[in-house]
Amino acid sequence: MIQHFQYKSLYSNDNLPGWSFSFYYQKQIITGVYHPDGKIEWKTERFNPENEDEIKKQIHEIMLYHVYDK
Repeated sequence: MIQHFQYKSLYSNDNLPGWSFSFYYQKQIITGVYHPDGKIEWKTERFNPENEDEIKKQIHEIMLYHVYDK
């Protein structure tokens, strides 16, 4: 389960889509980029969890709630 999820816009103009994010997973900080098309780009090296699809699903749900459902 992901914990302490945070995100911020990649650009100084908040109207442009694209966000960096971070969260804790199994006592490790994980970072990445959430692209406007929903693609997730991991920035943390050697992050390849067994349940990557479930983690991506959680990130999509968080982003939908906080970014797109404003």
